[in-house]
Amino acid sequence: MTTGNADDRIAELLHEAAETHHVVYRIVDGDDPDWASWYANWLLDLSELPDLLDARPPVRSHLVHALVELDRQFTAESPGGRWEDWYAERLADRLRAS
Repeated sequence: MTTGNADDRIAELLHEAAETHHVVYRIVDGDDPDWASWYANWLLDLSELPDLLDARPPVRSHLVHALVELDRQFTAESPGGRWEDWYAERLADRLRAS
């Protein structure tokens, strides 16, 4: 792992979560309609995300909501580049503000 800024680390954690999620859900090729709940649980309980936010850890439901909103925006905008970087920049801002 690199030692970049917090957004870079959050992007790395999102990438790690995606890889782990795909392994856990390999039998269905990663298909999980409730993926945002799984990600939120992993990010809050099994990663360094709370430490990277310089704020009180978010409520799980707020993180789930933020992930779903970001997914909708990313899909609609198709900005290109790594989704993890795009999500990380926006996720950090949303969670620090809440």
